[in-house]
Amino acid sequence: MKAAIVLDAGRVPVFGDFKAPVSSADEKLVSVRAAAISQVVKSRASGKHYSSGNQFPFIVGIDGVGRLDDGRRVYFVLPNAPYGSMAELAAVRSAQCIELPEELDDVTAAAIANPGMSSWAAYQERAKLRSGETVLINGATGTSGRLAVQIARYLGASKVIATGRNADSLKDLEGLGADVTIPLVQDKSVLEDAFKEQFASGVDIVIDYLWGESAQSLLIAAAKAGKDAVPIRYVQVGSISGAEISLPSAVLRSSAITLMGSGIGSIALDRIINATAELLRATVPGNFKIASKTVPLSDVENAWPLDDSNRRTVFEIGGGA
Repeated sequence: MKAAIVLDAGRVPVFGDFKAPVSSADEKLVSVRAAAISQVVKSRASGKHYSSGNQFPFIVGIDGVGRLDDGRRVYFVLPNAPYGSMAELAAVRSAQCIELPEELDDVTAAAIANPGMSSWAAYQERAKLRSGETVLINGATGTSGRLAVQIARYLGASKVIATGRNADSLKDLEGLGADVTIPLVQDKSVLEDAFKEQFASGVDIVIDYLWGESAQSLLIAAAKAGKDAVPIRYVQVGSISGAEISLPSAVLRSSAITLMGSGIGSIALDRIINATAELLRATVPGNFKIASKTVPLSDVENAWPLDDSNRRTVFEIGGGA
């Protein structure tokens, strides 16, 4: 079968032939129609993600959309290595296949599942978002962050604060549900004052896609300006701005900040799949917006380095999406 294949760590996937998978008793064989590039897919392909394996060659991709033998359209996740989603066929455990609503098209489902699940699971499984709470999203101008703004509103947040470096993208977020936007390009002291102003008014949940310097400033501001003994649930989701920070211990002793992560390992797989199913069922009723572009899988080598955080790249596979 045809597939996008990683031959070695750090190399761009190439289009080629790979032995077709054979499904076991508890697996379904999926005829794949669409699969998207995501941050975790790129990180795993490079060998840098904490869940990366060391088996080469392998088929890239962790999730996709396709049809089962009985004709049902499904979203699927995590075929067993060395197989991935960017191939004509994928063998996937039945429990890791989600039947798609009729009104949700293949491309949108493939594009939105991973970035949307990142905040849906963080809100529902980790932060336990309650209606009427205030949410701050650090790094809201990328695909995942833009969805995090929309999903926060859909799940009942009464106020949404968004940060990011791109001024035009921040402005666009106001139309998606952001009440306050904070540009991260300000002087460090000015930025900390802006953060402190929001925490003084009350922030219940922080969803952080960046880590790095902005996360350090946020945590320090939260400790300084947040109300004593009032919990702030800080959920770490991504590390686009850096893998490490230097955090004074007093930040945690002097505040009610609860620091946690959200991702593979911190949430059981069945709960991640359940969160994804909830997201996919809510996509059309919630009118969630996600920018995407479709590319034939045969063009994976050219399309891979051009992917960015502004528009999700979705590969058309098999019969097309």
